[in-house]
Order: sequence, then C-alpha cells, then structure tokens
Amino acid sequence: MPRLARQWRRLSLQRVMQKWTEIGFCEAGCNCDVNKLINQPNCSKPLYITGQTSYYLERFIMMVVSILATVALIGALFYHRLSLRLSSAILLLWTAAMAVAHLWTPWLLLPLAIILLPFNLPSLRRSLFSKPMFQRFQQVMPPMSRTEKEAIDAGTTWWEGDLFQGKPDWQKLHNYPQPRLTADEQAFLNGPVEEACRMANDFQITHELADMPPELWAYLKEHRFFAMIIKKEYGGLDFSAYAQACVLQKLSGVSGILAITVGVPNSLGPGELLQHYGTEEQKNHYLPRLARGDEIPCFALTSPEAGSDAGAIPDTGVVCMGEWQGQQVLGMRLTWNKRYITLAPIATVLGLAFKLSDPDHLLSDNENPGITCALIPTNTPGVEIGHRHFPLNVPFQNGPTRGNNIFVPIDYIIGGPQMAGQGWRMLVECLSVGRGITLPSNSTGSLKSVALATGAYAHIRRQFRVSIGKMEGIEEPLARIAGNAYVMDAAATLITAGIMQGEKPAVLSAIVKYHCTHRGQRAIIDAMDIAGGKGIMLGNSNFLARAYQGAPIAITVEGANILTRSMIIFGQGAIRCHPYVLQEMAAAASNDVNAFDQALFSHIGHVGSSTMRSLWLGLTAGRTSATPTRDGTRRYYQHLNRISANLALLSDVSMAVLGGSLKRRERISARLGDVLSQLYLASATLKRYDDEGRNEADLPLVHWGVQDALHQAEVAMDDLLRNFPNRLVAGALRMTIFAGGHHCPAPSDRLDHQLAKLLQQPSATRSRLGRGMYLTPSEHNPAGQLEQALQDVMAAEVIHDRLCKQTKQHLSFTRLDALAKRALEQGWIDAKEAEVLQRAEASRLRSINVDEFEPDALAVPVPEKAPQAASRASEAA
Repeated sequence: MPRLARQWRRLSLQRVMQKWTEIGFCEAGCNCDVNKLINQPNCSKPLYITGQTSYYLERFIMMVVSILATVALIGALFYHRLSLRLSSAILLLWTAAMAVAHLWTPWLLLPLAIILLPFNLPSLRRSLFSKPMFQRFQQVMPPMSRTEKEAIDAGTTWWEGDLFQGKPDWQKLHNYPQPRLTADEQAFLNGPVEEACRMANDFQITHELADMPPELWAYLKEHRFFAMIIKKEYGGLDFSAYAQACVLQKLSGVSGILAITVGVPNSLGPGELLQHYGTEEQKNHYLPRLARGDEIPCFALTSPEAGSDAGAIPDTGVVCMGEWQGQQVLGMRLTWNKRYITLAPIATVLGLAFKLSDPDHLLSDNENPGITCALIPTNTPGVEIGHRHFPLNVPFQNGPTRGNNIFVPIDYIIGGPQMAGQGWRMLVECLSVGRGITLPSNSTGSLKSVALATGAYAHIRRQFRVSIGKMEGIEEPLARIAGNAYVMDAAATLITAGIMQGEKPAVLSAIVKYHCTHRGQRAIIDAMDIAGGKGIMLGNSNFLARAYQGAPIAITVEGANILTRSMIIFGQGAIRCHPYVLQEMAAAASNDVNAFDQALFSHIGHVGSSTMRSLWLGLTAGRTSATPTRDGTRRYYQHLNRISANLALLSDVSMAVLGGSLKRRERISARLGDVLSQLYLASATLKRYDDEGRNEADLPLVHWGVQDALHQAEVAMDDLLRNFPNRLVAGALRMTIFAGGHHCPAPSDRLDHQLAKLLQQPSATRSRLGRGMYLTPSEHNPAGQLEQALQDVMAAEVIHDRLCKQTKQHLSFTRLDALAKRALEQGWIDAKEAEVLQRAEASRLRSINVDEFEPDALAVPVPEKAPQAASRASEAA
C-alpha cells in the first residue's frame, strides 16, 4: 500500500485527467490488475489509469471543486452583503447551472427551494423563526434604567458608527470638511488669547495666589472669554467648536488653571443648558449677564454619594406651595450636598441637578418626575458656597456647595415647569459636546507645549559630552511624546469637525476624552522621566511640574477614565453604533414582531458578512480590500478594514454568547472598546495627514501613530480571546480573526529614532506638531524660553563644530562664553559669531538651571480655622 500511495503521488494532474485506452496490462508487461489498481510485487513501473477509472476520478474531482466553489459563492454573498432575495436567486441559478453541467442532480433544486422559501416569505418567516426568537430576546434582554436609556438615546452616531459596522467608507471620512477658523476667531487667538497667555504667571497663580490675579480675571471678562459658546444676539462670541478647542489648547500650554477657568463656563453648564432648553425669559435675563461676566456660573452635579454614578444623586426637590417675596407661589424645597464643583467658590448663579418629586400632584399626575436642573442665584438665603477644595496643587476655583430645605419658585427650573424630570436628558445631550471639546483640548494643548519644550531640553541638556536626546534610552520616551501629541491633536480636531456639522457624538466624545487624557498623562510622565530634576524643582522656570501634577484631574472628571473605558465606550457603542441592535431593542420594547423580523435577518446577514470579511481579510492581511489612496499609507487602510470587520464579528459574538452578562463583564467590554478607540485614533491620524496636504516629512509621525493604534488593537483582540469565557467559541474566533497570524507590530526602534530627532530640531513638521502654542519667550513662559534657547544653541553648534575641526580637538560644549573669548582672540571667529556663542551659553544655563528660594518664601501662612469649618470637620471625623 505505501508503494501504491507513492505511485499515486507521482501521477501529474495531466495524466490523471488523460483517458487511457489500454486495458489489462501495464507497460512493464507484469499482468497487473489495472482495474483494481494493484501491482505485482516485482512491478516498478507507474500504474496507468484506464479510461473507466479516469472518468470516475475526473467526476470526483469536479464534484469536490463544485462544492468548494459553492462554499466560496456563499461566502462571497455574505462578504458583499447582498440582499436575502438576491442571494437566494443566485444560489438557485448556481444549482441549476451545476445540474446543466451534469455535476449535480437537478433534484437538488427542490429541497433548496423548500429551504429558501420560508426565509423569503415574510409572514412564514415570522411565524417559523422570528416570533420564537422575539420571545427569547425579550426574556434575555438586560434591564435598562431610565438614565441608561436616556444616555443611549441622547446624541448622535457619526464616524464611529462606520468603524463599528465593519466596513468603513474612507472616502466619506476624507470628504468631511477640515475645520477652519473664521477671521474673527483667528483675530481673537492672535490678540486677546495671546495677551492672556502673556499675562499669566503660572507659578504665581499656583503657589503665591492660589488663584488668577484680579487683572487677569478682569481681562477675561472684558474680552468675553467665558462667552465663546453664547450666541452673538446675547452678547457672546458664538465661536465654532474648533475655535474653542484652539483657544483652550493655547491657554493650557501656558497654565492649566487658566484653561480650566475658561473651559468650564464654555462646557456643560448654565450657558449651554439655557441656550438649548431655557425659556425666553431665562435666556434674556441670564445670557447677556453671563456673556459680560457679570454672572459667574457653575454647575453642581457630583455628590459625596454619587460620583461617576450621577444618576444616583441623593439631592432632592419637593414640589410644594411656599412664600416667595411676600406671595404664595408654586415652588420647590431643595436639599443638596455637592462637591468638586468648579467655579463654585466664586459663582453667582448655581446650576443644580436634583431628583424632583411631586407628592401632591401640583405639577402633574407623575409623583416622581426624576432628575431636574434648575438655576439658583447663590445669594438665595440658605445657599452655602465659598469654601474651596485644593486639587493637586493646581488650585483652580473648585469647592463644595450645600443647601437645606431651601424654597425657590418653580420657574427656576431650566426651561420652566414643563422641563421637570428632563434634567438627565438635558445633561447627557449637552455633555457629549462639552466632553468632546474641553478636556481633550486641555490635555492636547498641555502635551503639545510639553512636547516642544522636552524636545528642546533633550537637545540642550548634555551628559557624557552628548545631548541626552541622542541616547537611545531617551529616544524611546521622546518618540512616545511626539507620536501621542500628533495623534491626540488629530483626534481632538476630528471630533470638532463632527460637532461643527451638527453632530452630538456621545460615544466618540467618550473615546476622545478617555484617550486624550490617558495618553496625555502617560506622555507627561515620560517627559518628567526625561527632565529629571529640571521637571521636579518648582519655580518660574519649570515647564512641566504643574502639568504633571494636574494630569490626574482630567483623568477623573466628566466620567472617570476607568468607568469610561470599562462601561461607557463599548457599553453605549454596542447599542448606538451597531446597525441593528438598537432597532431590535426598540422592537422588543414596543412588542413589534414585524420590525424585529426585519432587524433580526439584517443582523444575521451582518454577522455572516463580518465573519467572511474577517476570515478573508485575515488570510490576505487585508490586501484585497479597497483603499482611498495608493501611497505609503495604503496598507494602513487595509489593516483598518480588517480590524473593523474583526470588531463587528467580536461584538456580535460577545453579545450573542454572553447576553446580558456582558454588561458585567467589564474587562471584555473594555477590550472591545479599546479596539473601537484605536480604530478611531488611527483614522483620525490618517485624516489629519490628508487634510494637511500629505506632507511626506510628516510621515514618521503618521507611521508611529497608526502603527501604535493597529498594534494596540491587535493586542486588545488577542487578550479578549485569551480571556473569553467560552473557550470553544474563543478558539473558533481566533482561527477566523487571526487566520493569517498577527500583522501589526509596534513601532520600531528606527521609527522611534526618527521621531526623537524630529522633536529636537526646528522644522516645518515640528512647527505643525506644535501648531497654535504660545511660544513667545516672555518672562513667565518657560516653554517659550526653551524654544528660543534651542534656536540659540543650534546656531552655536555650527560654530562649535567648525572650531572642533579647526583646532582638531573635541571641545566641550560648556562655558561657551570663555570659548568665544578665546576664539575671538585667536582670530578663529568674528565678533558676531562670538556673540552667538555667548548668547547660547546664557540660554543653555537658563535652560538647565532650576529655581531656588529663601526658606521662608515657601511657607504658607495658615489662616485661623473658621468655626463653621472646624465643626464640619469634627462632624466628618
């Protein structure tokens, strides 16, 4: 038998298909039984195949080929997402063609038609399949609270929806208009914003005053910094989302407190809520006063008992009759205890979120309308306000507020009595916009400034006679700083484009908030590792420490990052971004079997398509998928096509296998959210590269950003499959998704070297990386001083290198003033070059030196504890 097997393997396809006419003998004349395919023991010749045997073998091979072709056809129908009826027609035609070719029996058409018929007759399909599935779906669908439902219903789905559905339309992405500033917005940036940056002395603000100086407060009010979102008809600036982002980025590069103070009134708060939901009377009263700075707003949501779980706030309001300014009016008795409220210590008008009840049915038949928002003047008797928290040595105005059984008119509700119970919807609808602008812009601007300053410092600072930026150990964190600054700016810019088109992308704002604050914090830690003592010693010359200290603040607010990653991004994305899940849930909630049937079978086709796309694109590493370009970024689009299909498949399988328990499987949810997030970051990076004219000099930044995102997406999928609770399903998913292996390694050392070098040398690419930053080397701007020092030092390096060659010595790049004097005396340089060396030495020393103080300069006088504060502290203890 082994010998016979070897002979079979020696037969070429041509000989197999050839019909031999010899019967009964092999060419060796051994009397072999050819029909039985058995050789005599002494026969060493290949066995020829008779005509009869060749016929059956040919039929067998053609049958196998036809079956494989049919499987491929079904896969192609799913891959291209053809409709059910068209796909059924194609399968019937294919079966008929196989029958005509005498490969299949025509009788196969009958059972195939019987199988396909119920699926193509909606009434029969609903009875046999959809109705039982509908009942099962209603049983397993996880319960959803009112606040969860309002959060899911709020906002819109934008580009993240394309990424989630497994087949992104790249032309659609590149057709989104690039955000641009108007002439008024650019003038504001060049004028008032530049002046505010010059006025800000961050060390004085954070250490000496624990607040901005009065003249800076007055300047901000005068130039309406707090009214960027307020419409011009009310005296505001009415800036675009992109202009707001540019303003905040520039301010945050100078002072975190300055950026926070300007950002909060222009984010979620009274101004935003009034414009969307306020009555005309409320708008006319408050908005002009807010625009002029006559009123300072704050918004109180967070309570000691309800932080990230804002829907569980214990603060209450009870509808009742009461006396107000000598008259009996319908109103509310409010009790609240809030903390962490930015601008609360100095606010004149308090936005308050509380749970409203109406036990006497004075408003309606609903006894518990729910979360409601109201505006309370802080001079209302009983309002406690004025105390401050001390957030991480970044003392922006932040503190608690309390009220106990305070009566106010019912008209204090934002939007009037008819908006009672609509507070949570109001908040989540507006939160997606504010969360997508303020925090990402502050983190991005801070990192961009730190990136330029750290690159300059790494070039200027020398150890072992070489710039530390040339050391491989320093190049690694420098590359991360540069790459993250580019990616974060791209992500923050792209979401503003969506907001400017009228979108309110709730899921995308969570992605951008999380990753900009998270990457920003990690990059600033890298910068501190590079700067060492220069970054640690506080003072006027420190460009880094306050950003380092304040980074956890952005991590914590407006949805703590742990919560955002593990619960919000995929938790909301799975429902909002999926093309059919929300339809299925709505149909189940409304008991609509017909709508459920349509959504269910579309969903099944979607799963089949995602499976086929994942398998094929995994086998081919995405090489067959369409891309919008043919340049060096082409392969990135193909990998993103593959991972997008993987995400669609993983999402559907996870929801099907885990059901309602997926809500509690936070680490699985987090990893699925990571994949979606990395898809967005990579696509935003490619969009930025396209919008900026595809400058090839920027490609190292693009390569790093996209490669890092693709690698992290693959790692997230691999981790998910290693930890998926159903091991059989996990194995099948792994074989489908990683059929061709892993394709996306992390950025290479060589690429890191390119980015580190880019960050240390002035160029057009480096200027684009730091676009919009305040780099004037003014007295209180250490980042601007470092930028000037870099130029001075690089100018001196040219002269220094020439002197080394001229003297044939390896001259130290220190005491350049002494070197200038000696070289000038020797006639090696002229007076102008000597001045360059002297200026570089002064800049170099200023860059590497740190501040020092008299001992009593660091002591802060402790005020005598107020009796009220003392009693409250003792009660808490």
